[in-house]
Amino acid sequence: MGWFEALVLGLVQGLTEFLPISSSAHVRIVAALAGWGDPGAAFTAVTQIGTELAVILYFGPKIGRILRAWFFSLYRPDWRRDPDARLGWLIIVGSLPIVVLGLLLQDEIDRAFRDLRITATTLIVFGLILLFADRTAKQQRTLDHLNVPHGLVYGFAQALALIPGVSRSGGTTSAGLLMGYTRSEAAEYSFLLAVPAVFGSGLYKLTDIGKNGENAQWGPTILATLVAFGVGYLVIAWLMAYIKKRSFVPFVIYRVVLGVVLFGLVFGGVLDPNAGPAGG
Repeated sequence: MGWFEALVLGLVQGLTEFLPISSSAHVRIVAALAGWGDPGAAFTAVTQIGTELAVILYFGPKIGRILRAWFFSLYRPDWRRDPDARLGWLIIVGSLPIVVLGLLLQDEIDRAFRDLRITATTLIVFGLILLFADRTAKQQRTLDHLNVPHGLVYGFAQALALIPGVSRSGGTTSAGLLMGYTRSEAAEYSFLLAVPAVFGSGLYKLTDIGKNGENAQWGPTILATLVAFGVGYLVIAWLMAYIKKRSFVPFVIYRVVLGVVLFGLVFGGVLDPNAGPAGG
């Protein structure tokens, strides 16, 4: 992987991580269209650390309150009913599904799930699910209503994003809307829930950079991560303002069109479904 390739893919990662359009799908598609090797699951996981650092910066005061309250709740019973402490525990609960499934499905994540036909299918199907959720949501619940069952539903929705094309933010936000949460509250919990999962995945995959046939090397990966951080912060700020007034419909249309175009490119012989294998 060259420096220009890393710059472009870092920009793509930062632009698409928080939008409900799947950053992993876009990194995969852009690399394939450019004729570059598949950057690989490890590159995606590590560059997502950059975007999650943007989450920590944007939601810094709230994350600080959550960590403080959660820590006190470990040994002070009076803190266990604090809303921030409760949210901290529910973020842990919601993180369990992706930890378990990420370990169980590691081989599929690195190989089978990166088939462009699967990516096209998930872009369309989960785009339509987001449309249904956005159109039918009651949008009455806030994070004060969050409980263990809801946290697990969010968690399993996040785990689906192990498949490129689903979208971590799209899947979890759809789940939140279907459970009656407002757009902004569903998106906020989605971003907070992603922090431990993404950092865990990124740290777990660090040792794979430059090894095991991975196309990405350390220098370009660091550059892409820094670019993703800067761009990702701007996207968070824009999206949180956008969803307070507008729907997800434009993102749904984009997902469906992209999925259809991707199918056309694959079945028209323009792109091999496994185009750009890692190391290629």
